[in-house]
Amino acid sequence: MTKIYLITSLLILCSFTSFAQEVGIRLGNVNEGNAAVDVLFSTNKYSRIHTDVSFNNGLGIDLLWDFLFRPLEEEALYWYAGVGPYTFIGDPFQLGVVGEIGLEYRFTGVPIALGIDWRPQFRIIDNTNFSVDGFGLNVRWIF
Repeated sequence: MTKIYLITSLLILCSFTSFAQEVGIRLGNVNEGNAAVDVLFSTNKYSRIHTDVSFNNGLGIDLLWDFLFRPLEEEALYWYAGVGPYTFIGDPFQLGVVGEIGLEYRFTGVPIALGIDWRPQFRIIDNTNFSVDGFGLNVRWIF
């Protein structure tokens, strides 16, 4: 079973990162773990797709649409908000909806973005519950 998780994870990771504009890591409370590969795809100037893939006793995937991605007064500081589905393929299987609100700093002259966010989740399957402890730190390389 772990070989299936590993192969599936590698295929998903390779397909996500091949067209990404930003790739990095998310540390903190991630889908059944404490670290994930963090990948961003721009959809337009003020929205993007934010994906996290974690490999902790199974495969966790968050797929969020950040429908708001706006600069604050300074051009290097942005805030964002989004929502989307999440799943954990492991024991127990989980499926639900996750929201996100965060703050991100993009360094000038260096292609690195550093962000913090909060992700409340509403799990629908295997059992129904609401969790508000999804805080994380994102570090990404900008292509």
